[in-house]
Amino acid sequence: MSCPELKNFRRIVIKVGSSLLIDSAKGEVKSAWLTALAADIAKLHADGCDVLVVSSGSIALGRSKLKLPRGALKLEESQAAAAVGQIALARIWSEVLGHHGIGAGQILVTLQDTEERRRYLNARSTIAKLLEWQVVPVINENDTVATNEIRYGDNDRLAARVATMASADLLVLLSDIDGLYTAPPGANPDAKLIPVVESVTAEIEAMAGAAESELSRGGMYTKIEAAKIATTAGTHMLIASGKIAHPLQAIADGGRCTWFLTPANPVTARKRWIAGSLEPKGTLTIDAGAVTALRAGKSLLPAGVTRVEGQFARGDAVVVRGPDTQEIGRGLVAYDIEHAEQIKGHSSPDVMRILGITGRAEMIHRDDLVIGVAPV
Repeated sequence: MSCPELKNFRRIVIKVGSSLLIDSAKGEVKSAWLTALAADIAKLHADGCDVLVVSSGSIALGRSKLKLPRGALKLEESQAAAAVGQIALARIWSEVLGHHGIGAGQILVTLQDTEERRRYLNARSTIAKLLEWQVVPVINENDTVATNEIRYGDNDRLAARVATMASADLLVLLSDIDGLYTAPPGANPDAKLIPVVESVTAEIEAMAGAAESELSRGGMYTKIEAAKIATTAGTHMLIASGKIAHPLQAIADGGRCTWFLTPANPVTARKRWIAGSLEPKGTLTIDAGAVTALRAGKSLLPAGVTRVEGQFARGDAVVVRGPDTQEIGRGLVAYDIEHAEQIKGHSSPDVMRILGITGRAEMIHRDDLVIGVAPV
């Protein structure tokens, strides 16, 4: 099967690991390499692609600035080092992207931000707004509060979670290695690069090796885990070498890498998840005008809601029914039931007056709505 082309993707998440970004001997950023990567990102950005960066490096940078000794750090030492390093990391990304006239926005996330629906929706909305403003979100695990029990443990899986959260259609893992091999190439000179993986099978999982660098927390195993997360959500993924200048341009030019393909796309995968995997916690009954609007691809506004039932919180799945009680669809509601009850039947500009806060214009955004769902 032929590989996709980088230029055909509309939203790309790029994961940059500590070992690529930081010179471990000096504890400094590899400025020339990062400048080249920023130029690659700027080219994608200029071509109309949404770009997000998942960047490691805060602990390594903080460790260097604090002149901490080599060796393992205690949890509280890692957290404190990250607090210092995060400031430096954000400034570095802001400067290299700013050189191309591109704004950067820092987002720190924890595991709970992607596992709890309310936090997930908040993070997703923030990412969407930054991309709307043509700002590049620079995302990292919040190492200052993450613990051994709840941390992602590696930024490969974090990047996959971010890619699904952002409905990206491609995740690029820049690595110490240029792809997946039939065996760990460091130990087996006969190992061969696999250019395309159509499905992550047990055989593919068995090919994973261990981490190659002291700054890496992951390894090929975590990259395969990331591929499963990404492709299940409709996101293609690739592993490519980040040890060369202009790594994204190298991919665009057909350089060596491994593509993990998905038969779905982020929109259909997300809609399938909403339609079939979530238990509805309530019901919104809407008027005939709202039914027509939804079937035309519009969002559900508070003005079209005539009745609210159930016990749901913001981000929960709800059933949407027409005036004849027939199920129209299902979606993720943007308000708690108490607020939904207060604003039903009112126009969006009235929401702030009624609730005393600036709420969302939609009761259910069209991206979170599936029309024509068969009852389950």
